[in-house]
Amino acid sequence: MNATPPGPSQRAFAQALLDCRSPVPAGLVAWNGADPASRLAVHRNTFVVSLVEALGETFPVVRRLVGDDFFVAMAGLYVRDDPPRSPVLSDYGDGFAAWLAGFEPARPLPVLPDLARLERARVRAFHAADVPALPAAALAAALADAAGLAARRWPLHPSLAVVRSAFAVVSLWAAHQRDDDAIAAVPLDRPEAGVVLRDGDDVLVLPVPAATADFVAALAGGASLGDAVDAAPGVDVATALALLIRHRAFVEP
Repeated sequence: MNATPPGPSQRAFAQALLDCRSPVPAGLVAWNGADPASRLAVHRNTFVVSLVEALGETFPVVRRLVGDDFFVAMAGLYVRDDPPRSPVLSDYGDGFAAWLAGFEPARPLPVLPDLARLERARVRAFHAADVPALPAAALAAALADAAGLAARRWPLHPSLAVVRSAFAVVSLWAAHQRDDDAIAAVPLDRPEAGVVLRDGDDVLVLPVPAATADFVAALAGGASLGDAVDAAPGVDVATALALLIRHRAFVEP
């Protein structure tokens, strides 16, 4: 009996999938005797197309701003530069915003990297762990403790992220939820900040003043309430806390 010849290594096969110029890896055969080069071409196309489609689902506003044809071409290049490192498709795209910042053909739209960060934060929020909100009684007791309030640290829901930009990324995302005309009317050169978090089953993008964004980011980073206030000059603490309480952002320690 003839021994089965060894197939290609996983690394060689992955490299061949990503680079259409790569030769067919040694040892690659088709189960039905077909030309392995033609079968590999099918796999290459399916692999890239599926990842481009996944990126389009994660970054729908980026895709809308640049147009379908440009996005597909751009995302195809990204897939080859930064292929998945996890079998979980929802994990893919963390590096897209940073990649966009260095993608020369996208320079005429400098809003794209920050917009991609916001859209990626929404996907991470959707898949974040379920953590019980801090019970109302415990929250009320903490707020009533005037002597210890400034030193208190407030764990926040793992879905929460703060997005800051020199551009109107929050307004762009909100306009995308309405209609085609709304997104075209958004003035891009306007600094904005937002808080992304999941409240129940809904992922929210909440526009906030810059000082509120600084305050929430400090709390999320583990700062005490007093230190968070110091990190956000001009913050309206009562309004910021009310926002977080309303959307059940405070969780059990």
